[in-house]
Amino acid sequence: MKASGTLLKVVGFSAAGKSTLVAALRKRGYNARAASQEHSQIPDMWRKLHPPDILIFLSLELEQQGIRRPDVSWSRGWYTTEQCRLQHARIHADLYIDTSNLSSDQVLWQVMEHLSQLGIEPGAPLPPNPPTGGFIA
Repeated sequence: MKASGTLLKVVGFSAAGKSTLVAALRKRGYNARAASQEHSQIPDMWRKLHPPDILIFLSLELEQQGIRRPDVSWSRGWYTTEQCRLQHARIHADLYIDTSNLSSDQVLWQVMEHLSQLGIEPGAPLPPNPPTGGFIA
């Protein structure tokens, strides 16, 4: 199976590393996109727009959100909201990774190992996607 025909979608908590992982995968030739499911009240929005072939779920603890993004005021209430909004994706994920104590390289390695086991090979490097939550003018 070739990556160019395989859409990888990455969902997860804010600051879990979605954008970083997607950028690294695209650089290596995998067709990857981040989905901001944690901001959607539609439980399966992750699959309504560009349904993925592989769904990767990134988790992390509330305390790590604050460490990774000290510019944002995190709260237990918002974390619980994100858990609820991500529940459908977590149930349907093909790969679940808790990134709390992992480097971005360790997360990438786990994903690439999983893709290798599935026989998904990279294609030519792909250009970066717009930033999560961004838009194209």
